[in-house]
Amino acid sequence: MEQEYILNECSSFEPEHIFECGQCFRWNKQIDGSYTGVFGQNVINVKKENSKIIFKGISSGDIKKECREYFDLDRDYENIKNKLSKVDGNLKSSIKYGSGIRILNQDLWETLISFIISANNNIPRIKGIIERLSKNYGNKIIWNEQEYYTFPTPIQLSKASVEDLRKLGLGFRDVRVYETTRIINENKQKLKQLSDEKDTEKLREVLLEFPGVGPKVADCIMLFSCLKRLEVFPIDVWVRRVMNELYIKNEDETKVNKKEIENLAKEKYGNLAGIAQQYLFYWRREA
Repeated sequence: MEQEYILNECSSFEPEHIFECGQCFRWNKQIDGSYTGVFGQNVINVKKENSKIIFKGISSGDIKKECREYFDLDRDYENIKNKLSKVDGNLKSSIKYGSGIRILNQDLWETLISFIISANNNIPRIKGIIERLSKNYGNKIIWNEQEYYTFPTPIQLSKASVEDLRKLGLGFRDVRVYETTRIINENKQKLKQLSDEKDTEKLREVLLEFPGVGPKVADCIMLFSCLKRLEVFPIDVWVRRVMNELYIKNEDETKVNKKEIENLAKEKYGNLAGIAQQYLFYWRREA
């Protein structure tokens, strides 16, 4: 049954900023500028009208509860922006540009597989692969006479062989996704253990044990999933570029050391480094 939830005042919520900043792959822009996406067992359209945010769609539970949790609506982003804006003028400019970014609380399993797929890949291709995976192995939901598909559970995805995954266009990632799915299915407590781990370094070490999870992918999983480690600072080509241009100023950005960037981020942004990363990433890539 269709449900609706209206958020009357939210100054830190811009659908385009949230869905186009590289953290998620299942949201698509509609003709009217709104976005429709699938998360959990929900198919939701998100539309901004003046200062109102309208969430409408099919929800597995109470749409208000589902959206408040997924969109991290109980976190005070105005306070975060005020704190980070005081760091320096560069970050202040990036925050102004992407002022409506919120970091989503995405399902851990889906984020794990999605970011393994993201390795050496571009966003349109990642989205296509995840859509095909969902269509072949997830559950169908019909809303407004259109078909949507949930992300497959570990058991559902275990039905796919390496060859099946290859046919869906995963390339060299097929074995990695297959092996990670097998590991999760063989240890039903593995995802809970990850969620329960309090120490970020230990959590990173466990994530790095999964096939296809390198340091950047591990950091993305920790930041963009419900693990919510806001202190981690994923470094890709855009982040390396912006940190070099703004602060390090090495003539050859490829020679900029990852550890140097991490230490700089920790020193400047502290336990909000992950949110700062999103503002900087979005600003550098879009502007």
